[in-house]
Amino acid sequence: MTPAHLTTEEKAALTTGSGWWRTAALPRAGVPGLRFSDGPHGLRVQSDEQADHLGIAVSAPATCFPPAVTLASTWDTELARRVGDALARECLAHGVHVLLGPGANIKRSPLCGRNFEYFSEDPLLSGALGAAWVEGLQARGVDASVKHFAANNQETNRMSVSADVDPRTLREVYLPAFRRVVTEARPWTVMCAYNGVNGVPASQNRWLLTDVLRDEWGFEGVVVSDWGAVLDRALALEAGLDLEMPSSSGAGPTRVVEAVSSGTLDEEALDRSVARVAELARKAAAHTRAGVGFDAAAHHELAREVAARGAVLLRNDGDLLPLDASAPQRLAIVGEFARTPRYQGEGSSRVTPTRLDDALSAIAAAAPDAHVAYAPGFPVDDPSADADALREEAALAAAAADVALVFLGLPPSFEAEGFDREHIELPVEQTRLLDAVVAVNPRTVVVLANGSVVRLSGWIDRVPAVLEGWLLGQAGGTATADLLFGRANPSGRLAETIPLRLADTPAYLTWPGENGHSVYGEGLFVGYRHYDAREPEVSFPFGHGLSYTTFSYARLRVHGDAAGLRVTVSVRNTGSRAGHEVVQVYVAAPGSRVRRPVRELKGFASVRLAPGETRDVTVSIPRADLAYFDTATEAWLVEGLDHRIDVGASSRDIRLSATVSVEGDPHTVPLDAGSTVAEWLAHPVGGPAVAALLGRARQAMGAAYPAEGSPRHRMMAGLRLGQLAALPIVPIGQDDVRELVESVRSEAGTGGGGSS
Repeated sequence: MTPAHLTTEEKAALTTGSGWWRTAALPRAGVPGLRFSDGPHGLRVQSDEQADHLGIAVSAPATCFPPAVTLASTWDTELARRVGDALARECLAHGVHVLLGPGANIKRSPLCGRNFEYFSEDPLLSGALGAAWVEGLQARGVDASVKHFAANNQETNRMSVSADVDPRTLREVYLPAFRRVVTEARPWTVMCAYNGVNGVPASQNRWLLTDVLRDEWGFEGVVVSDWGAVLDRALALEAGLDLEMPSSSGAGPTRVVEAVSSGTLDEEALDRSVARVAELARKAAAHTRAGVGFDAAAHHELAREVAARGAVLLRNDGDLLPLDASAPQRLAIVGEFARTPRYQGEGSSRVTPTRLDDALSAIAAAAPDAHVAYAPGFPVDDPSADADALREEAALAAAAADVALVFLGLPPSFEAEGFDREHIELPVEQTRLLDAVVAVNPRTVVVLANGSVVRLSGWIDRVPAVLEGWLLGQAGGTATADLLFGRANPSGRLAETIPLRLADTPAYLTWPGENGHSVYGEGLFVGYRHYDAREPEVSFPFGHGLSYTTFSYARLRVHGDAAGLRVTVSVRNTGSRAGHEVVQVYVAAPGSRVRRPVRELKGFASVRLAPGETRDVTVSIPRADLAYFDTATEAWLVEGLDHRIDVGASSRDIRLSATVSVEGDPHTVPLDAGSTVAEWLAHPVGGPAVAALLGRARQAMGAAYPAEGSPRHRMMAGLRLGQLAALPIVPIGQDDVRELVESVRSEAGTGGGGSS
């Protein structure tokens, strides 16, 4: 049955939720209802009677995989795809058709309270992992809903703030991850954000939801609102938002019916959305199977694997790690997080795990011959606790130990959905504890649990080994023991830079905005793009991560053709343990006509090598990924330049470089009387014509003509050509300008442009 056979009321009802997690079914039209669940690192399946979007009400047990902050540090798309597949199995078991995820937003600032749900500060890494996750999920017929589209980079005033982003930054930093997921993985739904983009709410932003998402990227699925994001249902429909969630208790459908009746909403817009929602519901229902289960034990093991792969060994002076599990040693385990793990973020993504491993038990089990002493060391969100007594107890345990394992991190009150952090410091009672432990035992290992970066510069130089665990999911305790005792070799690499201090971060001066606007004044220079351009010292750069083995790089080869670049490098495991290396390929465009980052990640590969093994690793870079967004022509352009290819183990650990010549795209720039003299002179067609005109003026004026390089000559270059004709500077008239514009248009044949 087509939308034409439905009443307006029925159509309106199909485009709005019928409850918190469900959409309306319309049996006579053959449209089943849909069931949604929060994600993205596990299901938050709730009953219809107990439903919320804050993670408060009870949810059914499900595997809590490591959140995106940890998954991103694996730099492994195949692992992301396997997680998506496992999540699909659990969705099918719970009768869920649509899982809300992945989060493809960029980490603009470490202060964002929801950073744990997002992958990276880099759009390519975010997009590649997000696309793989979606492919894994949707291969089993469960729908992904990539979110939050777009520029949802802070929690402060998230319902109302306008993200004010210039066009090039939006195109090159904040949209590419979404574009990659949409064009490569073809998600069935995209979720709009709460915030506005350049003054227009995302839920009714036609440029975002239709012009870019559908017309440019070819998206054919359903655009769904974030829960409660719709301000005006009729305007949202007109802009391209198909499905309002959750139920608006009849307000949304009533508004739609009234708008259609009054003629303020074209019924064709409603019909398009109805058709999309109906197609999604039928497609999802076709994969529903009764009595489907999932292997909880296997999924727990996958969560353990991801956790071990995602933890990042930041420092390991003197090879303190790994510890010998068979040695009769005294271990002091200090920190409440060893016993009560901080393994996921707070808010709508909060999962009720099927089981939960803690590091304290896992370490004791892994080293049965060790004497293990435990001290909680600090309170967690408990102002009534005696922090001094806890610290003294921990120091005594550390003093008597061969090695102190100190578990630190951010308590739930420090980072969560709904608010942003005010700083990047660890709680003061934790840093005081660390001071006390290091004072009595220099053989100290710190294990961190946090959803976004914390400042390390106040203490890290006094600690020989630091493992950044991020949030490790339900199997994180066992994975931590695997890493500490060498059953797993650390292979995580930072997906975000760790700065020395908050004041060094890109958005520091404009965060979080004022008067309802957050101005992205740092432009393109987000994350490592900022740090590598300004060159401040950082604690650890983007891409950094140590291993219990070492790797060497050799024989860099770069081949370019019409499809793009193919970069090959030989990587050798020069150590005594098998391990993963993440080969990172960055591209620079020195001499660009526009300002560009020092280098940008354009490809990567994770490779596992046995001791002594050498393997050629090839990374392909599509030609389109070499382009920048030209705001003058509103088009993506590849420049005809010698591009530098940097291959390394982080953005600041470049092992090999090469240069390759890339043929450029035609560069068409519109010219008219409003273009400056300098713009005319730089134009391949207009330049010679203006130079000839100015040459005649120079002949007529003689010595009175502004000398080359003089202040007057430089000022003249900044004038619009029409202004130059109107001012008594040189003998050029408006007729000369009109003739010049027409001649350039005629010669270029592009309506006022030319090619370069």
